[in-house]
Amino acid sequence: MGAGGWIGFERYMELALYTPGLGYYARGDRQFGHLPGGPGGGSDFVTAPEMSPLFGRALARQVEQALQATGTREVWEFGAGSGALAAQLLGALGEQVERYTIVDLSGALRSRQQQTLAAFAGRVRWVDALPESLEGVVVGNEVLDAMPVALLHFDGRQWHERGVAMDDGRFAWVDRPTALRPPLDAGAVPGTTTELHRQAEAFIGTLAGTLQRGAAFFIDYGFPEAEYYHPQRTGGTLMCHRGHLADPDPLSDAGDKDITAHVNFTGVALAGQDAGLDVLGYTTQAHFLFNCGLLADLEGAGLRERTLAQKLFHEHEMGELFKVVGFSKGVEPFDALGFAHGDRSHTL
Repeated sequence: MGAGGWIGFERYMELALYTPGLGYYARGDRQFGHLPGGPGGGSDFVTAPEMSPLFGRALARQVEQALQATGTREVWEFGAGSGALAAQLLGALGEQVERYTIVDLSGALRSRQQQTLAAFAGRVRWVDALPESLEGVVVGNEVLDAMPVALLHFDGRQWHERGVAMDDGRFAWVDRPTALRPPLDAGAVPGTTTELHRQAEAFIGTLAGTLQRGAAFFIDYGFPEAEYYHPQRTGGTLMCHRGHLADPDPLSDAGDKDITAHVNFTGVALAGQDAGLDVLGYTTQAHFLFNCGLLADLEGAGLRERTLAQKLFHEHEMGELFKVVGFSKGVEPFDALGFAHGDRSHTL
């Protein structure tokens, strides 16, 4: 632990998810995707590309347009998970992609991705850190929500940073007064707990400095700032996932379950703009996928495929909660296909 046995939650979350050999994403077992056995098919959660190949097929149309608009031929994926999205994009884009680079902190996932992408072995490479510069189209599906967040708690008089310390051999919450504040002072009520996304915003800033020519698209669950820090959202968005069940206690079973927080898309967009990126658009996953041709794909799909794909766009499933934000750099901003209708950039 840190000085005095206390560490901020941001550091605790980083250790719980990414400690080599022990963290949730750094272990050799398979936690997500469609897996045999156990509750929920033996996994903890299923992401959109594992739910339906139509997700990757639709996203591929946006990636194709962006490759052409930026004059590049490389795709970079952050946090590739099982490798399902990479397989879908490579299958749909064919020779338009000369190289597909996966940037993943989890070396434990690489062998699974290599199996999934065996048919594309000659064009796929893995790196564990950003290069000094890159060109191409960047994609990240459910990667920002897995970046550690700082926790703030308001007791009615002042803000505290929420951290973790050992108490009788168990992790326990310990709050300390702090100068940190939410980016939007919306009149928090006593007892409010919320998150700061310093690492996700720093990541976007770093990516902006690295990307010389290209575009980037990030898909995740979250809200614009006014919704994220609304006074009625008193409990924050922090959540854990295991066995397709959600629980709000990140201090139990550290390393055995996923810990996530919803994304503040205003913070992400501003971090990109401040670092030199142009915002191409911001919309719901439903609008984005429809703009990219999902409805036409559904017409030719079988009943089972259509049923699974409905989760991608139904309002009470992923359609409204999941959002997409797009950026470009080093090229003239273009009318990105995925934001043609229903762009909500004005809400950021």
